Amino acid sequence: MLKSLYSGVSGMKNLQTKMDVISNNIANVNTTSFKTGRVRFEDMISQTMEQSQENKNSKQSGLGMQVSAVDKVMAGGTLQATGRALDFGIENGEDSFFTVSSDGTSQDVAYTRDGGMYLNADNQLITASGYHILGVMLDTPVVYQGTIPAGLTYDAATNPMEAIAIPKENNGTNLDSYSISDTGLILGVYNDEIMVMGQISLTKFNNATGLDKMGGNMYKETMNSGQPNVGAAGQEGFGSVRSGFLEMSNVDLSNEFTEMIVTQRAYQANSRSISTSDQMLEELLALKR
Repeated sequence: MLKSLYSGVSGMKNLQTKMDVISNNIANVNTTSFKTGRVRFEDMISQTMEQSQENKNSKQSGLGMQVSAVDKVMAGGTLQATGRALDFGIENGEDSFFTVSSDGTSQDVAYTRDGGMYLNADNQLITASGYHILGVMLDTPVVYQGTIPAGLTYDAATNPMEAIAIPKENNGTNLDSYSISDTGLILGVYNDEIMVMGQISLTKFNNATGLDKMGGNMYKETMNSGQPNVGAAGQEGFGSVRSGFLEMSNVDLSNEFTEMIVTQRAYQANSRSISTSDQMLEELLALKR
């Protein structure tokens, strides 16, 4: 059989993968903090019909193409103002993520850039999926002095991450209001006194594109992502937390539609190579008649 038949099939098969990724990108154009996917191709092995010789190049015939990678483009999306106090966007920290956990401990964690948060019945910060937002809490709230208290320094052994909460009362005084600063500090107002209760932790990775998607706008650590580096907003390389904003999808619709057209035409061209190869085989079989 003609090798061109199989080359055309490989092209059509893998271009369908690219179309799947493009369709997913477009479907998530309004998904909070979604990171667009990108498909890259590479050629498959080539059949050598004649080795290279002095003053003469080798003769090789390619056997089609294959998907080399489906990348996640981790560039930050635009921050959209929402006016909601519990909406948070990470600014200037493309490799940083909020750390979340299903049980409020640091044993089984996931990572997200979706900062749409809520308060549960215990005044704990949770995501829309019910995951707890992790950070470092003070044993005893202290008066806010404009700086980060020393007790909020993260340490995996002595001061691990835990579920962030905004206590409804402090020393018998009810909570009047609360806010979260650009550095992730949890600030509560009790009887006109601003108290620091904890700080939201951020986690960054050397290779954020190596994270695996879990669904629900969450990611999980992999061998290729590198070890998680836990810190806080405002520290070098971690970015800042902006209250009242959400990070939008980084999907570029104009680019996606252009890629869709290019993919469609490439698919048609590969289909044509198959039909042409079929016509050649038909001519060959006609010789017997």
